[in-house]
Amino acid sequence: LIFWFVFFQEMEKLTFCVHTRPDALCRLICFAWAGGGTSQLAQWGKVFSDSIEVFCIRFPGRETSLIGPFAKDMTSIVDEVTNVLLKELKEKPFAFFGDSFGSYVSFAVALHLKEKYGLEPVHLFISGGHAPHSEGFLAVKSLPISDTKDEEILAHLQIIGETPSELLHNEDIRKQMVLTVREVFRVLQTFFFEKAEMDIPFSCDITCFNGSDDKVHDVQAWQELTSGDTSFYELPGGHFYLLKLSNESFLSKHITRCIENAAL
Repeated sequence: LIFWFVFFQEMEKLTFCVHTRPDALCRLICFAWAGGGTSQLAQWGKVFSDSIEVFCIRFPGRETSLIGPFAKDMTSIVDEVTNVLLKELKEKPFAFFGDSFGSYVSFAVALHLKEKYGLEPVHLFISGGHAPHSEGFLAVKSLPISDTKDEEILAHLQIIGETPSELLHNEDIRKQMVLTVREVFRVLQTFFFEKAEMDIPFSCDITCFNGSDDKVHDVQAWQELTSGDTSFYELPGGHFYLLKLSNESFLSKHITRCIENAAL
């Protein structure tokens, strides 16, 4: 009993599910962007069909998990997600959706599941993320973020729309956002993936989404990571294009169709 109590405590801390569907055909596990997004993506549970149950991963050190420490490296995040969700992922088909920082975490978790347990998502949805072996991702990892001034980080966040400017007038929020960015980059710099050293890791289809006004991402290289099909979609908006209701509608319908076709 003590084991199950602790287990469910850990699951509640790590995951967020707004609308439970025990009889769903498939689970969609969402990995949000660096600064948050858990509550927004978890709301997808209300707009998806009854065939899909939506879970969202709560990253330590942000949102409702602010009191917890940040993960020190990508391996720590992957291990925690795997340990808590492994039972559920073995029960029925699952798909991953990752946005920005979440796209790299979802890929790292998927890779670990495939290599260690022979488990694979029925579909991998990537949003606003470089392929993990591309020049774009290597450039991100090499940024000297620890030496960057707070003002430069805040200016960058405003450019990409990470945080509304009115919130940045709050000193506590400014400090938290700068800390989050530094910690996220520290985690990314611990993630190593060498495509040349391994066979094609996945057989599932991969779909890449990007905002039309966002910076260009190296997405074509995702084709090299699966023997399945790879699709690319550009939707109106910037870095947070997926928060637009019209885009949310497209995403929910498209993701549902992909999952139902794959999980049949």
